[in-house]
Amino acid sequence: QVQLVESGGGLVQPGGSLRLSCAASGTIFSINAMGWYRQAPGKQRELVAAIGSGGSTNYADSVKGRFTISRDNAKNMVYLQMNSLKREDTAVYYCNAAISDTTQRLAIYWGQGTQVTVSS
Repeated sequence: QVQLVESGGGLVQPGGSLRLSCAASGTIFSINAMGWYRQAPGKQRELVAAIGSGGSTNYADSVKGRFTISRDNAKNMVYLQMNSLKREDTAVYYCNAAISDTTQRLAIYWGQGTQVTVSS
């Protein structure tokens, strides 16, 4: 089976930076798109950034110019570099990926989430 695990969350002051990592493991045949979502208390889960298998990216308007998504296909990992963090970035961040396992069964996978808190 396939599993996604996030790491790198924590407490940071406004204007600071964090780098989130997500590792996919298991019976992976191939990984298509990967992305990061976030959900703050009382709000809907929203797409933060996504990256295709060929490296194309898209971002939520609220994070453009501040966040950068990247991936390492050889390591089955995706990253989110977050700079100039604002209090409104506080949320649980979730890794997401469309993955075909070794039986070529395509499914969407989610990580367990990592808390990012931006506060002074």
